[in-house]
Amino acid sequence: MILSLLDTDLYKFSTSNAYFQLYPLAEGTFKFNDRSGEVYDEGFLSDLRAALRELDKLSLGEDEFSYVCTHIRYISRNYWEWLRTFRFESEKIGLWLDEGGHLQMEVTDYLYKVTLYEVPILATVAELRNRRLGVALDREKALDILDGKLEFANANALVFSEFGTRRRFSSELHDSIVKELKDKCPEFCAGTSNVFFAMKYDMTPIGTFPHEWVMFHSGVFGYKRANYLSLEDWIKVYDGALGTALIDTFTTKSFLRTLTMKQAKLLDGFRQDSGDERELGDAIIARLEEFGIDPASKVIVFSNALTFPRYKEVADYFRGRVKVSAGIGTNITCDPGIEGYRAANIVMKLSRCRMSSKDPWEKVIKISDDLGKHMGDEREFDIAAYELHIS
Repeated sequence: MILSLLDTDLYKFSTSNAYFQLYPLAEGTFKFNDRSGEVYDEGFLSDLRAALRELDKLSLGEDEFSYVCTHIRYISRNYWEWLRTFRFESEKIGLWLDEGGHLQMEVTDYLYKVTLYEVPILATVAELRNRRLGVALDREKALDILDGKLEFANANALVFSEFGTRRRFSSELHDSIVKELKDKCPEFCAGTSNVFFAMKYDMTPIGTFPHEWVMFHSGVFGYKRANYLSLEDWIKVYDGALGTALIDTFTTKSFLRTLTMKQAKLLDGFRQDSGDERELGDAIIARLEEFGIDPASKVIVFSNALTFPRYKEVADYFRGRVKVSAGIGTNITCDPGIEGYRAANIVMKLSRCRMSSKDPWEKVIKISDDLGKHMGDEREFDIAAYELHIS
């Protein structure tokens, strides 16, 4: 299950810190969504409640505090000092089954706190769900499958990072997988998003900001300037560090329209998390060329449910035009080679927010470059589409 307070994605801490520094009174609600619509029973619900109560026992240890202060220095020390006092409060997690037996979950708190719940909750649900299915894991077979992928990456010089915490098969297998990445793909595995395993295996923790950061800005400032203002705030906090922008919260087309030359020059690159890699990569390159920026000086990180063969096709297409990397998640941490097995398809997204308790709640949405990744209130989709000129 969850092994440490650091057993989560780096971007959870970077985003939490950004709220902590700029919007300490802002509040939000995160809502769970199972895209596959799996059916559960009360027994699973009881097991999940018990597992989530275990989160309350986690705290930042002294060795962990020393690690983050020395290895993640772009996040301010006063934030890490606060994190030493942080504890999960599982009683704040609303948890129930709807009439169809579908799992429902919500949690509300200050945003610098509540953002930390997302990944541990998802990883816990995914692992319990796999136990409930009763699938027998053959660890050696799973690692053999991984080794074939790493041989392919090594042979084709495919630079990638491991992004698979939230839907991993289990924490135990995840541990073995990251060790394998360290041992067998040291040249092309750039790091892991999981801070705990980055510390354990002396790898680089990888991540910047998520969709929620842009969604929050849309809720409190409006859709028209959400992309622009969220980038400006990120630059204000990190001063050029963590410079890979997530571009598809309200479609890549909308993001590129409001991207400024200053922002484009400051950014190291862009993360494409939905839509067609070639089409959107071409659009990014065209926008950089409009600014007179050499696309070859930037990187595009592709992370839309990639497999290594698909990633090679994309890398070959852009070779010599722009630097490429990939964030590969479920295909690494949840491919156990079990016949008929399918990984969980679960997410947890910000559903509403407000600047402070004195303000009204505002619904927030995500308009992806993939229809299946849209999430939120239908009326808000219409408002956003109108204001952002999305046809």
